[in-house]
Amino acid sequence: MIPLNAKNDAVVVLIGLLVTLTLAEMWLSYRENRHYYEKRDTLTNIYLTTITFFINLAVKGSTFLVLQYFYQFRLFEISNVFWYWFVLVVTQDFLYWVLHYTGHYCRFFWAMHVTHHSSEHFNFTTGFRSTVFEPLYRVFFYLPLALMGFNAIDILYAYLVTQLYGNLVHTQYKVNLPKWYGWIFVTPSHHRVHHASNIPYLDKNMAMMLIIWDRMFGTFQDENLPEPIKYGLTHQPEDTGAVNIIFHEWKALVHDVKKAPGIKNKLGYMFNPPGWSHDGSTQTARVLQREYKQEKAA
Repeated sequence: MIPLNAKNDAVVVLIGLLVTLTLAEMWLSYRENRHYYEKRDTLTNIYLTTITFFINLAVKGSTFLVLQYFYQFRLFEISNVFWYWFVLVVTQDFLYWVLHYTGHYCRFFWAMHVTHHSSEHFNFTTGFRSTVFEPLYRVFFYLPLALMGFNAIDILYAYLVTQLYGNLVHTQYKVNLPKWYGWIFVTPSHHRVHHASNIPYLDKNMAMMLIIWDRMFGTFQDENLPEPIKYGLTHQPEDTGAVNIIFHEWKALVHDVKKAPGIKNKLGYMFNPPGWSHDGSTQTARVLQREYKQEKAA
């Protein structure tokens, strides 16, 4: 296995790179008058990632214990160091895609994930606008890794590395990358699509590091619209304070569940995709995209 010091060094380098790029992007945005950053929005991003950091600390011990408990029931082990880490990182990235997909297609989880998409700006600090409550349930999506023979420390480390990579693609600056790179890895262009509220871009490009999952499962979308990207949500909350950013979708979900007739409809509001309604008064992203294509074809 990779020595602990080497792991720590890699994390320090990646964090240092992210901080350096963030400061450089802030300076360039200010110098070039691009308005990629807005003071209150940036402070909200930092505030939200601070809350997430402390929640992570609070549950890290239980996360470790849960993963290590299931590790004793592992089905096999990979002895080769290269293949151990290759399979771990690739599988962990796929399981993140599943987690992320769930956050977009189940409203209960969207109520938590929506926080990350609530900014109308897109820059490196947008990556800090974390899904605050995700640390409370993320471990359950990664249990297969423990059963595959990966220990808890390595699972958490692999997640941290891919998470740092995911932060690095939160930029509006055009990055010239080889064409082959964008077929395999997530690029800033891919992730700009993911944060857009333009109808054709909704619920697309949900991978953290490897874009192959979106290409394989039909959620891939190029950045190819003639109109500019509009960042944020299709319906932005009027109150952009940090507390409301965290809880506004919960309030809306509770309201919809209360007014829904019958248990079936109440459960529908909780577990169907965002936008689903029992009376058709609101629409899911897929319905909006189907209507958009029909309008363009007419």
